[in-house]
Amino acid sequence: MTRSRTTISLSLGLGLVLLFACAAFSPVLAADTRAYELRTYTAEEGKLDDLHRRFRDHTIGLFEKHGMTVVGFWTPTADPEAKNTLVYLLSYPSVEERAKSWQGFRDDPEWKRVAEESQKNGPLVAKVDSKMMAPTDYSPLK
Repeated sequence: MTRSRTTISLSLGLGLVLLFACAAFSPVLAADTRAYELRTYTAEEGKLDDLHRRFRDHTIGLFEKHGMTVVGFWTPTADPEAKNTLVYLLSYPSVEERAKSWQGFRDDPEWKRVAEESQKNGPLVAKVDSKMMAPTDYSPLK
Protein backbone atom coordinates (compact mmCIF):
# COMPACT_ATOMS: atom_id res chain seq x y z
CA MET A 1 0.00 0.00 0.00
CA THR A 2 2.83 2.40 0.70
CA ARG A 3 4.17 1.79 -2.71
CA SER A 4 0.88 2.65 -4.43
CA ARG A 5 0.55 5.86 -2.35
CA THR A 6 4.06 6.81 -3.42
CA THR A 7 3.20 6.08 -7.05
CA ILE A 8 0.00 8.14 -6.79
CA SER A 9 1.84 11.03 -5.10
CA LEU A 10 4.61 10.93 -7.70
CA SER A 11 2.09 10.83 -10.58
CA LEU A 12 0.11 13.66 -9.07
CA GLY A 13 3.28 15.70 -8.56
CA LEU A 14 4.44 15.14 -12.14
CA GLY A 15 0.96 16.01 -13.41
CA LEU A 16 1.01 19.32 -11.55
CA VAL A 17 4.48 20.12 -12.86
CA LEU A 18 3.28 19.42 -16.43
CA LEU A 19 0.16 21.53 -15.88
CA PHE A 20 2.19 24.52 -14.68
CA ALA A 21 4.74 24.07 -17.48
CA CYS A 22 1.96 24.04 -20.09
CA ALA A 23 0.37 27.13 -18.57
CA ALA A 24 3.66 28.99 -18.67
CA PHE A 25 4.18 28.30 -22.38
CA SER A 26 0.60 28.31 -23.66
CA PRO A 27 -0.51 31.55 -25.33
CA VAL A 28 -4.08 30.76 -24.29
CA LEU A 29 -3.25 30.35 -20.62
CA ALA A 30 -0.41 32.87 -20.37
CA ALA A 31 -1.09 36.36 -18.99
CA ASP A 32 -2.17 38.95 -21.54
CA THR A 33 0.43 41.69 -22.04
CA ARG A 34 -1.89 43.95 -24.06
CA ALA A 35 -1.60 47.60 -23.06
CA TYR A 36 -4.31 50.26 -23.30
CA GLU A 37 -3.92 54.02 -23.48
CA LEU A 38 -6.71 56.49 -22.77
CA ARG A 39 -5.96 59.85 -24.40
CA THR A 40 -7.90 63.05 -23.83
CA TYR A 41 -7.35 66.05 -26.09
CA THR A 42 -8.50 69.53 -25.20
CA ALA A 43 -8.80 71.47 -28.44
CA GLU A 44 -7.94 75.11 -28.82
CA GLU A 45 -10.99 77.40 -28.91
CA GLY A 46 -12.99 76.74 -32.08
CA LYS A 47 -10.64 73.98 -33.33
CA LEU A 48 -12.49 70.79 -32.33
CA ASP A 49 -13.95 70.25 -35.83
CA ASP A 50 -10.46 70.64 -37.34
CA LEU A 51 -9.12 68.12 -34.84
CA HIS A 52 -11.90 65.65 -35.75
CA ARG A 53 -11.09 66.14 -39.43
CA ARG A 54 -7.39 65.44 -38.89
CA PHE A 55 -8.14 62.22 -36.99
CA ARG A 56 -10.82 61.10 -39.45
CA ASP A 57 -8.83 61.85 -42.62
CA HIS A 58 -5.25 61.11 -41.59
CA THR A 59 -4.39 60.09 -38.03
CA ILE A 60 -6.41 56.87 -37.83
CA GLY A 61 -4.65 55.50 -40.93
CA LEU A 62 -1.26 56.44 -39.52
CA PHE A 63 -2.13 54.76 -36.21
CA GLU A 64 -2.93 51.54 -38.07
CA LYS A 65 0.25 51.85 -40.14
CA HIS A 66 2.30 51.98 -36.92
CA GLY A 67 0.61 49.08 -35.13
CA MET A 68 -1.81 51.00 -32.92
CA THR A 69 -5.30 49.56 -32.58
CA VAL A 70 -8.07 52.14 -32.24
CA VAL A 71 -10.68 50.88 -29.78
CA GLY A 72 -12.90 53.95 -30.08
CA PHE A 73 -13.33 57.72 -30.08
CA TRP A 74 -15.75 59.71 -27.92
CA THR A 75 -16.80 63.27 -27.24
CA PRO A 76 -18.31 64.34 -23.93
CA THR A 77 -22.00 65.21 -24.07
CA ALA A 78 -22.08 67.88 -21.35
CA ASP A 79 -20.68 71.40 -21.52
CA PRO A 80 -18.07 72.77 -21.28
CA GLU A 81 -16.11 69.66 -22.39
CA ALA A 82 -18.54 68.94 -25.25
CA LYS A 83 -17.22 71.99 -27.09
CA ASN A 84 -13.51 71.23 -26.93
CA THR A 85 -12.76 67.63 -25.88
CA LEU A 86 -11.94 64.42 -27.76
CA VAL A 87 -11.32 61.16 -25.91
CA TYR A 88 -10.00 57.97 -27.48
CA LEU A 89 -8.69 54.58 -26.50
CA LEU A 90 -5.77 52.80 -28.18
CA SER A 91 -4.55 49.26 -27.69
CA TYR A 92 -1.06 47.82 -28.20
CA PRO A 93 0.40 44.30 -27.98
CA SER A 94 2.58 45.50 -25.06
CA VAL A 95 3.96 48.63 -23.40
CA GLU A 96 7.21 48.13 -25.33
CA GLU A 97 5.31 48.01 -28.63
CA ARG A 98 3.51 51.21 -27.64
CA ALA A 99 6.84 53.04 -27.40
CA LYS A 100 7.91 51.73 -30.83
CA SER A 101 4.56 52.65 -32.38
CA TRP A 102 4.61 56.23 -31.11
CA GLN A 103 8.23 56.71 -32.19
CA GLY A 104 7.41 55.48 -35.67
CA PHE A 105 4.32 57.70 -35.78
CA ARG A 106 6.22 60.83 -34.69
CA ASP A 107 9.02 60.14 -37.21
CA ASP A 108 6.64 59.42 -40.11
CA PRO A 109 7.08 62.04 -42.88
CA GLU A 110 3.35 61.85 -43.68
CA TRP A 111 2.45 62.70 -40.05
CA LYS A 112 4.88 65.62 -40.06
CA ARG A 113 3.28 66.96 -43.25
CA VAL A 114 -0.29 66.48 -41.96
CA ALA A 115 0.52 68.07 -38.60
CA GLU A 116 2.12 71.08 -40.26
CA GLU A 117 -0.71 71.57 -42.76
CA SER A 118 -3.43 71.19 -40.13
CA GLN A 119 -1.85 73.87 -37.94
CA LYS A 120 -1.38 76.60 -40.56
CA ASN A 121 -3.99 78.69 -38.75
CA GLY A 122 -2.62 77.90 -35.30
CA PRO A 123 -2.38 74.86 -33.05
CA LEU A 124 -5.37 72.50 -32.81
CA VAL A 125 -4.58 71.10 -29.37
CA ALA A 126 -4.18 72.98 -26.11
CA LYS A 127 -3.60 69.95 -23.87
CA VAL A 128 -3.14 66.17 -24.09
CA ASP A 129 -3.64 63.80 -21.16
CA SER A 130 -2.54 60.18 -21.45
CA LYS A 131 -3.21 57.31 -19.05
CA MET A 132 -1.85 53.80 -19.50
CA MET A 133 -4.25 51.15 -18.28
CA ALA A 134 -4.50 47.39 -17.79
CA PRO A 135 -7.83 45.53 -17.75
CA THR A 136 -9.07 44.05 -14.51
CA ASP A 137 -9.45 40.28 -14.23
CA TYR A 138 -13.24 40.68 -14.60
CA SER A 139 -13.16 43.05 -17.59
CA PRO A 140 -14.75 41.75 -20.78
CA LEU A 141 -12.11 43.75 -22.70
CA LYS A 142 -8.74 42.07 -22.18
